[in-house]
Amino acid sequence: MSQARAKEHDALSIAHHYDVSNEFYSLFLDPVMVYTCAYYRDPDGKLEQAQEDKLDLVCRKLRLQPGERVLDIGCGWGGFSIWAAQHYGVRAHGVTLSRQQAEWAAARIEREGLEDRCLVEYRDFRDLPADARYDKIAAIGVIEHVGIPNYPSFFGRVKEMLVDGGLYLNHGIHHEFHWKRTSQTDFLYRYVFPNGDLSGVTETLTEMERAGWELLDIENLRLHYARTCKHWAERLRARAEEARAIVGEQIYRTWLLYLTCSSVAFARGSIGLYQVLMQKQWDRARGSAPTTREGIYAGW
Repeated sequence: MSQARAKEHDALSIAHHYDVSNEFYSLFLDPVMVYTCAYYRDPDGKLEQAQEDKLDLVCRKLRLQPGERVLDIGCGWGGFSIWAAQHYGVRAHGVTLSRQQAEWAAARIEREGLEDRCLVEYRDFRDLPADARYDKIAAIGVIEHVGIPNYPSFFGRVKEMLVDGGLYLNHGIHHEFHWKRTSQTDFLYRYVFPNGDLSGVTETLTEMERAGWELLDIENLRLHYARTCKHWAERLRARAEEARAIVGEQIYRTWLLYLTCSSVAFARGSIGLYQVLMQKQWDRARGSAPTTREGIYAGW
């Protein structure tokens, strides 16, 4: 498949899932529309706080500093970009293949008065200028859509866009080692994620290392995602009539089934959610990576 056709296919696949309706997603997501695994510092905590804590966890792992240039690949409704700009003073640039997400994010950026340091665009990250450079990059819930054969080019391009010593956080779903395709996954790929493609985490780490990254930290948030999907399913079910009025019976039932099955799959361990923090290798004599994780949690 040519690169142009691949980009067109990716855009259509993303639109199939994410352009269902902003109004529909607002029924079960948190107020800032974060559609990725939350981080429950309180095991019995609420979704809204857990999503804010997840955004802050990513910022802390990336050690964001005021004025840094940050790229948010596949930024969704702009949750991470806006949070990083608001709370860490960075210049955030988010890109998404969903027009509805980009429009929603742009409106929120304007409401929050962040136009001078936060931008969300409807754009394929592969179309960013060749000389685009960032201090830090995050891809939160993106690797699932990249396609395993495209890992080398994806990780290579991300590395090119980072300054020497820059940090990259990859947050994504991976299946466990003995995972096998089933009718459930066929259902998801056909009706929910047309371009979904999950790898094992070790397979992904190998491609990261082949691309020349130094792996600094790996954390599995599997149980956090089981709870996140459970919360989403409960919230969607509680607003079933509104959902049916917006998207119809079929999409409502499809999404409810997908969220419920996902929660069970994460709880049982057939799939996991991994955050991998990497650094663009450079002169190791000047290495700046902390020797412990303590800085991530200090003062939290």
